[in-house]
Amino acid sequence: MNLDSFLILYSILFGLALGSFVNVCIYRIPIKKSIISPPSTCPNCGQRIKFYDNIPLISYFLLLGKCRHCRTHIPLTYPVVELMVGFMSLALFIRYGLSFQYILFLLFVSALIAISFIDLQHKIIPDVLSLPGIVAGFLFSLFLGPLTWLDSCIGVLSGGGSLFLVGFVYKLLTGREGMGGGDVKLLAMIGAWMGWRSLPFIILISSLTGAVIGMAFILLSGKGLRFRIPFGPFLSLGAVLYFFFGSELTNLYFRLLA
Repeated sequence: MNLDSFLILYSILFGLALGSFVNVCIYRIPIKKSIISPPSTCPNCGQRIKFYDNIPLISYFLLLGKCRHCRTHIPLTYPVVELMVGFMSLALFIRYGLSFQYILFLLFVSALIAISFIDLQHKIIPDVLSLPGIVAGFLFSLFLGPLTWLDSCIGVLSGGGSLFLVGFVYKLLTGREGMGGGDVKLLAMIGAWMGWRSLPFIILISSLTGAVIGMAFILLSGKGLRFRIPFGPFLSLGAVLYFFFGSELTNLYFRLLA
């Protein structure tokens, strides 16, 4: 195995391991439990999970998706999250190589994945992820990022401000909450990392995908407009799409308009 192949394999394994930690965050942060201690245990029977039962992907399939002790089903989201972070790690490594940009953008994308699954499961976006993410994105622009600190700062203000304005107007017109404070802080975080120029595309993509998928869930659930659709996953999807394909998709959009 040559060095390039070894580093590619390393990036995948590193991403899978990080994905396992992201699963810990997804489970523990909403219930305000430490992400460091105690060690991993089965939520059903409380038995501590041995290291050989905690290997990303492999342990899940060897155990047939069940706890070794109580045989309770382990949610499929666990291997899905590990695969997603592993794939993002590989994609970012191919783009940046073994660099600070690779590590920091991987942490940013991992935070988006954690936020998305927490929002899907609990309908919240924890401040403990979004607020430090805003600060981290701004500091990144100061020292290492491709953005200037001014682009990042405007991204924070315009990202958070635009959704705050939408939510305020919606509530004024309907009397109902239209945009949660968590979504406002999440878009501010995305703006800090990706700059203000990315925001029109991200808002457009997240609104379109959110409308299509949301309408499908509303129709299938039978709850009508009472069914609340979390917007965080769509904002995160828009951010990732812009990050990897923003230039190509923007050019395609303008060609279609022309």
